[in-house]
Amino acid sequence: MRGAGDAPRATNHACVNVRHRPSGAIYAWEFEKDGKVFSVKCDGQLVYNSIVHTLNSAVDGIGLASVPEALAAPWLADGRLREVLADWCPYFQGFHLYFPHRRQAAPAFSAFVDAVKYRG
Repeated sequence: MRGAGDAPRATNHACVNVRHRPSGAIYAWEFEKDGKVFSVKCDGQLVYNSIVHTLNSAVDGIGLASVPEALAAPWLADGRLREVLADWCPYFQGFHLYFPHRRQAAPAFSAFVDAVKYRG
């Protein structure tokens, strides 16, 4: 990882990255500590279009991956994964939904909102 100052570094580790759709940009890992928020572009030979493949690579021991803790929980619990840089990871405050104001929402959008409410 390339960072500034006292930021975490993983230059001696293989990092597994994920590419954002539709922009195609590689996700910059997000960190926070003592009120400082920053992101780091990580070096790595593997780049996936899916966070699931990124997680699977970490489980298979290919390299470090930045994935949501909830997604990695089963492998953290059974010891196949271990958390690193935990004190640098920001707390996820939840999803936020923004949409244009219209008098009547599309049926697909309404179904999505209902599904998210149900899971919450």
